[in-house]
Amino acid sequence: MASVPSLAASVHQRLADALSAALPEAGAADPLLRRSDRADFQANGLLALAKKLKGNPRELATKVVDAIGDSELLQDVEVSGPGFLNITIADKAITETLAARAADGDRLGVPLKDNPGLTVIDYAQPNVAKEMHVGHLRSAVIGDALRHMLDFTGERTIGRHHIGDWGTQFGMLIQYLIENPGELAPAADVDGEQAMSNLNRVYKASRAVFDSDEEFKERARKRVVALQSGDKETLALWQRFVDESKVYFYSVFEKLDMEIRDDEIVGESAYNDMMAETARLLEESGVAVRSEGALVVFFDEIRGKDDQPVPLIVQKADGGFGYAASDLSAIRNRVFDLKATTLLYVVDVRQSLHFRMVFETARRAGWLNDGVTAHNMGYGTVLGADGKPFKTRAGETVRLEDLLDEATERATAVVREKGEPIGLTEQEITENGVQVGIGAVKYADLSTSPSRDYKFDLDQMVSLNGDTSVYLQYAYARIRSIFRKAGDARPEAHPELALAPAERALGLHLDQFGETVIEAAASYEPHKVAAYLYGLASLFTTFYDQCPVLKAESGPDQVANRLFLCDLTARTLHQGMALLGIRTPERL
Repeated sequence: MASVPSLAASVHQRLADALSAALPEAGAADPLLRRSDRADFQANGLLALAKKLKGNPRELATKVVDAIGDSELLQDVEVSGPGFLNITIADKAITETLAARAADGDRLGVPLKDNPGLTVIDYAQPNVAKEMHVGHLRSAVIGDALRHMLDFTGERTIGRHHIGDWGTQFGMLIQYLIENPGELAPAADVDGEQAMSNLNRVYKASRAVFDSDEEFKERARKRVVALQSGDKETLALWQRFVDESKVYFYSVFEKLDMEIRDDEIVGESAYNDMMAETARLLEESGVAVRSEGALVVFFDEIRGKDDQPVPLIVQKADGGFGYAASDLSAIRNRVFDLKATTLLYVVDVRQSLHFRMVFETARRAGWLNDGVTAHNMGYGTVLGADGKPFKTRAGETVRLEDLLDEATERATAVVREKGEPIGLTEQEITENGVQVGIGAVKYADLSTSPSRDYKFDLDQMVSLNGDTSVYLQYAYARIRSIFRKAGDARPEAHPELALAPAERALGLHLDQFGETVIEAAASYEPHKVAAYLYGLASLFTTFYDQCPVLKAESGPDQVANRLFLCDLTARTLHQGMALLGIRTPERL
């Protein structure tokens, strides 16, 4: 973990440092600290160390207690069982450490990486001339959260939205437009839904002609060649399809409350001019070989049902290029032109084999190595309540816009029911309904491990009970309500005060924020941040029930200290939710 000033370091880190200083025999060994029901922490690494040193674990534990002495960090250290250490942190140390975190502005004591690299994140990959559906949700939401998390730790990130904007269907679409000018309305003065409606209409019309007219089909195939060779008229019409689609993409991403930069939308077409060179480099280096006229890469460990090697096809026998050529060209661009140190792909788990072969090919070619790594964040499927892939009643794939609109509608109803009695305005109800609805969709996705499938249940997602974003948003809004009633009272840390059990539990959890974010960002696991935030909201609820804030029994200093815990909890919830791409309304 990156170094931070000693007081701003977490209690866990300071405790680990103290144990390491008391155990020079262990070298850099991890003391294996974990939270415990018997104390704040338990150290059980002494058993393995005693075995390594051929000593008695209980005697070693007693030696550690003596070496630690009267540390201001610790309230009590007890030797338990065959050599466990049960460790209780001093109340003063908890409050002082939290005060240092609170003084660190929006970073809240989360350290920046010592040696940040450059990560190119490939996520949110819609297709030109096609509507976005529920299958596009996870790539966008997971990728956006990972980018927030990596940026927060100091990593430099570049987004890449590898949109499907190349291939045979565009020959069909363009040829139809050439023969039917004016069919595609201009992108100006239309919203995203109208733009996609135009594209859908043209696509269906061109497909009908393509399927029924052999002469048109031949003209469309020739148009593909014209597109790939850079014919100006063809490219101009192709660009219109892309522009129309972007209007639509941006409207959907705006509903998702995601920022998508135009210069980061780099589709398959961007690598068209590189593909021939990619194929040549692979063939000249011997990484790819000719087989039945095609240029392929074989892998001994990857075999099909007949136990024959499954090849990665770089170039087809007819000279055409497919996904492998564009993906390998993209790797070259990202490594050699963008100078990336990490390539992160947020793609459907069903593409895992493809990317496994692509990455191995790039490694054999020397484009990936110990200094430049690639990771496939394969994500699972969005399921309906029946446990099957989420579909409409008619069996069609659910349009992403429809799903987001329904989530907002359901959430607005919940906000209205709870908000009207406390005087929320119609504007607040509408704005909060959007933030709650979109937050609910995102959180349901991000609170699940990316590799797992999850069930899409809007009723549960917008519930105030259970592990939902609404529960977290409500905890934040409750804290803001406390401050609106606080009058002249202000948050201030008072390390001299003893802490109630609920205060201690909340404080120790607040202290884990930095380590949680660093670990989750390093392992690409946003669900760990979601789990941490749910735990934080739950502990705050217990604190709120057991520890009166504005009517604290011990007077103004305790009021100030409890307001301090409330303030740091709210700031941590706000920052943690922002890392997940979710907003926190001030009133709910």
